[in-house]
Amino acid sequence: MRPDDHRTDRAMPGSGTEFSRDEWIVAIADHGVDPTDMPGRVVGTDGRDPLARRRKGAHRKTSPKRNNDSFSFRDLLIWCVVPFVAVLLVRIFLIGFYVIPSGSMRDTIEIGDRVITSKLTPKYFDLKRGDIVVFHDPANWLNQETTRGKGDYLIKRLIGLPGDVVECGGAGQPVKINGVAIDETSYIKSGVDPSSFSFRVEVTAGHIFVMGDNRASSADSRYHQDDGDHGLVPIDNVVGVGLMRYWPLNRMSFLSSHHDVFKDVPAGKAQ
Repeated sequence: MRPDDHRTDRAMPGSGTEFSRDEWIVAIADHGVDPTDMPGRVVGTDGRDPLARRRKGAHRKTSPKRNNDSFSFRDLLIWCVVPFVAVLLVRIFLIGFYVIPSGSMRDTIEIGDRVITSKLTPKYFDLKRGDIVVFHDPANWLNQETTRGKGDYLIKRLIGLPGDVVECGGAGQPVKINGVAIDETSYIKSGVDPSSFSFRVEVTAGHIFVMGDNRASSADSRYHQDDGDHGLVPIDNVVGVGLMRYWPLNRMSFLSSHHDVFKDVPAGKAQ
């Protein structure tokens, strides 16, 4: 055995740099993997040995990573504010909620029922005969309506469109639209006449003729012939069409427009 086998430092051929025994082994191993020439020891710009820094850094503890599953304030905003804004927009532009304060639409809608309306009609869709409409009080009708609520909204069924002639011969007689009698037994209150008195109204442009389903207790278009619009409701006053009753839960159901009742009625005069 030669004396230099016990030396702890060796020089890399051609480099003039001394390595410890372990570094020598690593250098030779690395040189065997990488086909490029083995460089001499490199000293960093700060004067420190990068290899020594790597050895020292290998024993450092890694800093804990941020928990990506944590619930941030931004997440809170997304989960709370976005749904709230969405519901608010739907409430403002698409649907309305109303409490029914009177019995003028019995038995279709009872006192205290809560209904949802679509605001898309008549803004984007045409009104039809039979639609249940919610509208602003056109001429102080509420003074003659027995209610227990506040506000200036009424709810009735649309019977006549612009150009229609709506009439009735009195108690026991059917309502006629443009000369055609309609059978209203599917929605008017049982045991009540379509009208207890006679009337005849021609619906003018931009207006509708409305009646309550409980004809014996509804101060509707029939009762306001002298209000300036002959009992008619301006279409601009209509804020929505009834879709469903959502309260009470045991009576939750969609509200029927009974369009089939009017299927044989011809179109009214052009307005």
